[in-house]
Amino acid sequence: MSKIGFIGLGIMGRPMAGHLLDAGHELTTVKRGTLDETLASKGMQALADPKAVAEASEVIITMVPDTPDVETVLFGEGGVIEGLKPGTLVIDMSSIAPIPTQEFAKRVSEAGGEYVDAPVSGGEGGAINAALTIMVGATEEGFQRATPILEVMGKTITHIGGHGAGQTCKVANQIVVALTIEAVSEGLLFASKAGADVAKVRESLLGGLAQSKILDVHGERMIKRTFDPGFKVKLHQKDLNLALEGARTLNLSLPGTANAQQLFQACAAHDGADWDHAGMVRALESLANHEIGQD
Repeated sequence: MSKIGFIGLGIMGRPMAGHLLDAGHELTTVKRGTLDETLASKGMQALADPKAVAEASEVIITMVPDTPDVETVLFGEGGVIEGLKPGTLVIDMSSIAPIPTQEFAKRVSEAGGEYVDAPVSGGEGGAINAALTIMVGATEEGFQRATPILEVMGKTITHIGGHGAGQTCKVANQIVVALTIEAVSEGLLFASKAGADVAKVRESLLGGLAQSKILDVHGERMIKRTFDPGFKVKLHQKDLNLALEGARTLNLSLPGTANAQQLFQACAAHDGADWDHAGMVRALESLANHEIGQD
């Protein structure tokens, strides 16, 4: 069993940390208000800052919103790097930019640690059920060391390549997810406006070539109007920004991604930045002056 510092106990981080505690690992985190009662009851302890967490840990896991957040946790004042012991495994499971990830890996390696980028897909449900897809960028040694820990939280774990490759894969994932949400939104909106029973349309589509996890999970959200976040619009906006910035660097055109980003921006303009990303359908409904399921 390992002594693990887990920094970032948000919608997904909380259940992920819970699985590690259930597996017998000792966990610490950074004190941010009152520690979640469930995690505290399982033995998790809160320490003053990331430096103190690093001093108490053999493994550090970060699960925070964006690239600057990871940089602050690792290298800011009182950061992980100040308390890092030789041989410490640093696993960043956030979704951040690939190029800064490579720089973070270099700095951690120079300080004597082993860096792994391991962003995840699967949303809140995947985190709760320990069924996340985990995309790993690491050395072979780093991947081998991280795998037993990642297996506690995930179901599909793939070593994509070297440092930054996991984050590149996650950006690609977020492009596909965003465009699929848009496709499901448009299909169900068309069916509803045409007067069809949209629930039966979804049921039928799930049996054919259009079947997807997005149609299954988010299609149901759209029909039932349940937009409490499993993954927030504003976080998907952040990920598509990474995609579009990367596309400019690579001299790529990603017109579908740009359009999906505009629809998310329309959601944010209607105070929907904290909606679940399935809420993209609301932007399309506004354009159509029709809500799915409306008579």
